[in-house]
Amino acid sequence: MHPDRLADAVAPLMSEEDLERYESEIELALVHEYRAVVPLFAYVVETERRFYLANTVDVTVRSDASPACVEVVLTDAWVWDMYRPARFVPSVRILTFRDVNIERLPDKDQ
Repeated sequence: MHPDRLADAVAPLMSEEDLERYESEIELALVHEYRAVVPLFAYVVETERRFYLANTVDVTVRSDASPACVEVVLTDAWVWDMYRPARFVPSVRILTFRDVNIERLPDKDQ
């Protein structure tokens, strides 16, 4: 079979509009999942690359490097990543030279 015909026979290409619609649907589902799981967590952690929810956050500033490196260890975490099949993870280790924003969420009883 000619390579051009083989490509047509395998699957039609997704249009840019289809891809945008697909990504919008995934992101909307992620927003709904976030709203459902946020009450289960104590902290919100934001880095330049990702957004996390976690129940335990341990921060260590490693000043032996120049510039200083920040190590953040999260346990019992949820990762905001629309392409990750499993967003609940037992632990996450973040090493960064950039800012890390850590916020304690309000107590669930309030």
